Amino acid sequence: MAIQFILCFNKQGVVRLVRWFEVCQTDTQKTQDMIVQIYRLISSRDHKHQSNFVEFSDSTKLVYKRYAGLYFVMGVDLQDEESIYLSHIHLFVEVLDAFFGNVCELDIVFNFYKAYMVMDEMFIGGEIQEISKDHLLEKLSILDRLD
Repeated sequence: MAIQFILCFNKQGVVRLVRWFEVCQTDTQKTQDMIVQIYRLISSRDHKHQSNFVEFSDSTKLVYKRYAGLYFVMGVDLQDEESIYLSHIHLFVEVLDAFFGNVCELDIVFNFYKAYMVMDEMFIGGEIQEISKDHLLEKLSILDRLD
C-alpha cells in the first residue's frame, strides 16, 4: 500500500483532516501518540533549510508541505518516491483552493465534509485515483450540487 495516512493540522497541532489507510491503526491512544510525534517532528524542522521529507519509523516516511497555517502530511512507504507525493499534496491543496475559492483553515473546519469529499475523490484505499485538476473540479461541482 502506497499511502498509509493523510493528515492536515494547524500550527498548534490541532488535527483538521485525517484519513488512515492502514487497518492496524485501531488503538486510539496509539493513534493520538503518533499524531503528536508527527506534529513535534515536523513543527520543529527548519522549513527553509531542510527538505519536506523525513523518515518517521522503520517502515514510514513523512512527506509534508506547509501552506499558510496548515501542514499537509502523507505517510508513505520508505521505498516510494517522495516528490510524487509532494506533488499530490500540492494538487490536493490546489483543488481545495479552487473548490472553496481561496481556501483557509476555517473553510476546512466548517466544511470538513466537503474537504473529505475532495480527499476521497483523489485518494481511495491509499492509492492515488485522480490527478487531473479539471476533472476533479468537474466531478466535485456535480457532487456539490447534489447537497
